[in-house]
Amino acid sequence: MSENGQGLTKKSAGHVIVDTLAAHGVERAYVVPGESYLDVLDGLHNSPIETVVCRHEGGATYMAEAEGKMHQRPGVAMVTRGPGAANAHVGLHTAWQDSTPLVLFVGLIPFEHREKEAFQEFDPKAWFGTGAKRVMILDHADRASEVVAEAMFAAMSGRPGPVVVGLPEDIIRNEISAEIHPEIPVATGGMTVTDWKALNSALQEADKPLFIFGGNDWSHEGAADFTRWLEEHDLPAAAEWRCEGTVPFNSPSYVGPIGYGRPKPTYDLLEETDLLIFVGTVPGDVITDGFNVRQNWDKKNFLVTIDPSLRGRSGPVSHQIVAKPDVFVRDLLLMDLPVKESWKEWTSRMRGEQEKFAELPPAQPSEGQAKMATMMANLVESLPEDAMVTFGAGEHTNWAHRYFPTNGYASMLSARNGSMGYSIPSAVAASLNYPGRRVVSIAGDGEFLMNGQELATAAQYGATPLVIIMDNQQYGTIRTHQERQYPERVSGTQLLNPDFALMAQSFGGFGVRVENDADVPAALESALKAIDENKQFALIHLVVEQGVKAY
Repeated sequence: MSENGQGLTKKSAGHVIVDTLAAHGVERAYVVPGESYLDVLDGLHNSPIETVVCRHEGGATYMAEAEGKMHQRPGVAMVTRGPGAANAHVGLHTAWQDSTPLVLFVGLIPFEHREKEAFQEFDPKAWFGTGAKRVMILDHADRASEVVAEAMFAAMSGRPGPVVVGLPEDIIRNEISAEIHPEIPVATGGMTVTDWKALNSALQEADKPLFIFGGNDWSHEGAADFTRWLEEHDLPAAAEWRCEGTVPFNSPSYVGPIGYGRPKPTYDLLEETDLLIFVGTVPGDVITDGFNVRQNWDKKNFLVTIDPSLRGRSGPVSHQIVAKPDVFVRDLLLMDLPVKESWKEWTSRMRGEQEKFAELPPAQPSEGQAKMATMMANLVESLPEDAMVTFGAGEHTNWAHRYFPTNGYASMLSARNGSMGYSIPSAVAASLNYPGRRVVSIAGDGEFLMNGQELATAAQYGATPLVIIMDNQQYGTIRTHQERQYPERVSGTQLLNPDFALMAQSFGGFGVRVENDADVPAALESALKAIDENKQFALIHLVVEQGVKAY
């Protein structure tokens, strides 16, 4: 830091970037260090921002993406050029398809070395231009704070998503004015009088209305207000795939998840309902079974989203309300409708089916090999009200969909783009954001090995998730598709796994391997004790039979 002749404070652009992030409310940055952005790392040294050093750029970007899901501000990741940027791309794709605010800072080669095939040189705009909302390169040091403010705004405005900021290593060392660019306000939309009247009229005409909630753009207060309004009006709400919790699992208005592998209670809902209201999401590929369900133009669909382009939607659009979920709910609370008997019957019927679907299996172990059903029954009975669950992609995730009690917004963190390797990084981020809260990660064996090394990050920073690995020695989802299309021809799906419990112990956590169902309750008790008394993460390696599914 220095002063110019007029007494104005000056700092390096890298330090100003850090100061601007702190001024915008960023609490932590998930990083894999690189020589290309050393000045930013130096700025983090005495910053209020916690620097979480990760083991792989994919893990770092997943953690930042998970943080963006838990809050309405972007998660922040920092990686180096070339290979580091390539490894981070998976987190960008997750943020893009999941509409998550994320800012990825990428160190770049010096400005003067461009177009010379310098070490680890790449073109950020060519690489990321189709998978990020914006790609910005800091070519002028004086604009450092402005570019950060613009990146944070772009990630949050409209449909949230990822933004990439390139940082040439020589530019960020230049000294500039330390003045911080203020936050740029984000438009939130809201119901117009026309919107309000149209929705009011549509609801009063409907006998079987259904709300579908989704997205990552809610607040805890908005989700709670939405739930209360639904319950007061005896109206049902279903969850977009891997978005459970906004309307709590225990709410009489919650009727289950809709998406891939959807349970039977919600399978036919999209066709049966006479009014669909999507809040925070749109009827996309997964919800509509590959753009097949709810496609008739005579169907009545209301879409509540801040994205005027309705990117990703299919089927009819009766009315669009351009609003973020919280603002829509604020206006919805003013709508006091007479409750129809048909609403009560419709909601009660669907809620009853959801309760049957979610009824726990026996907690008492049976003879033979360990069972995920036994684990879930014992786990759920031990969970506090505010428990969180994280998972990536695979058939193991359906155990959480069916049984895990998600009782609040952002109590389920997952990758709706079907990305594997998300379970452990998101669990680490959740535990760091909410220390002392019960965070459970349900991982598949193949999925765990993609980013399981981030348990080292958990140990280093005191994250204490409970990790349950369902080890069926195969890529289960792909095996299921294989059996349908190429029966009795198993190819490319079988796995030979290590002892995951020993891996956990080597990383500094508690680990236990369970092969017999009789040992499940004691293993869970020991794992929870290690978390609560020893303040360490715990991992249960559950060796199960192949072909046993949640539903």
